[in-house]
Amino acid sequence: MSARYDCADAQQRETGISAAVTTVQAGGLVVLPTDTVYGLGADAFSPEAVAALLTAKGRGRSMPPPVLVGSVRAAAALTETLGAFGQDLIDEFWPGPLTLVLRASSTLKWDLGDTNGTVAVRMPLHPVALELLRRTGPMAVSSANKTGEPATTTAAEAEGQLGESVEVYLDGGPCADNVPSTIVDLTSGMPRVLRAGAISFDRLRKVATVIDIPATGA
Repeated sequence: MSARYDCADAQQRETGISAAVTTVQAGGLVVLPTDTVYGLGADAFSPEAVAALLTAKGRGRSMPPPVLVGSVRAAAALTETLGAFGQDLIDEFWPGPLTLVLRASSTLKWDLGDTNGTVAVRMPLHPVALELLRRTGPMAVSSANKTGEPATTTAAEAEGQLGESVEVYLDGGPCADNVPSTIVDLTSGMPRVLRAGAISFDRLRKVATVIDIPATGA
């Protein structure tokens, strides 16, 4: 049975986050607010939980979920290297709407799907998300919607799409901005923008002075 917790209420927030931690540790799914849209989260190190996340969304292994972290240190532990400009981009834009695609550490025992040895990682700028992530550790988190349906900006919208497949809904109120994160690939010699989003190309260029930006966004 699903439960939704109003995180504007201090007692419900603590009860909800504690319930979400227990759910994640048990391999279940939770919905959490982020600084972009609502996310559907699971334990990144549980292949069964990640598979359940993909099933809930109606998505296959060819579209692995990103990983959200509660600290830069947690991100560094997941990756082989931050690549060119990685630390500078993190210093400037984290926590915030920047997703970095990095080479995953070869020592990790996880299965996010067909990642080709990479991981898309982000530290969100939302107090509820950060508190949850700091208690659970890294979580596989994708947008809280069925594949092909609009991203959700409220917990009620997420519950309407995902229903009983999710055990805990953390209601952080409406998202302030539904623009997705900007995605930058740092796995090769030059940083490359894979998706335009909340962080503009001009802001990226000020940090990563050499960056491959799609021609349509130049």
